[in-house]
Amino acid sequence: MANGWDATPYVELSRAQWSELRKNTPLTLTEDELEELRGVDDPIDLAEVTEIYLPLTRLLNLHFTGARQRSAALNTFLGASQRPTPYILGIAGSVAVGKSTTARLLHTLLARWPEHPRVDRITTDSFLYPNKVLSDRDIMHRKGFPDSYDRRALVRFVADVKAGLPEVSAPVYSHLEYDIVPGAVQTVCRPDILIVEGLNVLQPAPPAALAVNDYFDFSIYVDAKVEHIRDWYVDRFHKLRRTAFEDPKSYFKYLAELSDDEATAFARNVWRDVNERNLVQNIAPTRGRAGLVLHKGADHAIRRVRLRRI
Repeated sequence: MANGWDATPYVELSRAQWSELRKNTPLTLTEDELEELRGVDDPIDLAEVTEIYLPLTRLLNLHFTGARQRSAALNTFLGASQRPTPYILGIAGSVAVGKSTTARLLHTLLARWPEHPRVDRITTDSFLYPNKVLSDRDIMHRKGFPDSYDRRALVRFVADVKAGLPEVSAPVYSHLEYDIVPGAVQTVCRPDILIVEGLNVLQPAPPAALAVNDYFDFSIYVDAKVEHIRDWYVDRFHKLRRTAFEDPKSYFKYLAELSDDEATAFARNVWRDVNERNLVQNIAPTRGRAGLVLHKGADHAIRRVRLRRI
């Protein structure tokens, strides 16, 4: 355990200390399943799942159980008989840091606990304004920044899920087409757990308004040094050029024609002018709002964990 208990709301644990907290949590994931969940150019292996994600699912299961008990106690006090409210987990972090892999892994692992078999996942990309709106507002170059999202629609969606509405629908975003898909919806039906993943899910609300994280029961921030995330972004960009960008329907098909040197320069410029700026200005400052911070080393492996204790 870290020193300075009176100086910080977090307790910091090494990878080894965190791994010991797995206790008897079983590994329910196979190598083939992990391959399907792994992100582009993400080297995560079963050792990482065992040492990092199994203790995390144990913590979340205990936290879920506690939330259900608090809800039941409140209903007893009010003399009410209501369905348990869905448990909402937020996952934040930079582009290319691996938060989507974290979200997919937790989605799969948490759904295999008998206490909460119904787990859904939504990404805040679904609440980006359509490209036409971004272009009309002259903020297409700020896609991913807080002002590029329909914040009210996102908050309303999460609030409706938390309220226990039978069905709540969200738009669908296509990474291939780089836009909201007209008419397509993702419907969530009273899950035990809803995972909300996105760049800015820990952003505070404007004055007199509610933020999406006001509805979270727990939140995770996936962290790494800026220079490491930059390198991962560039590596991922090159892999996408050889795969998804070659699809005739891809918004970025023209980038598949670049030389390796041109592609590296392009990716570094986009990182510097868009993604790093968004990370430094908007995303990283919300790290201290998270209940748990997973800090990665240069090899993508999680090296230390910071858990909020107060």
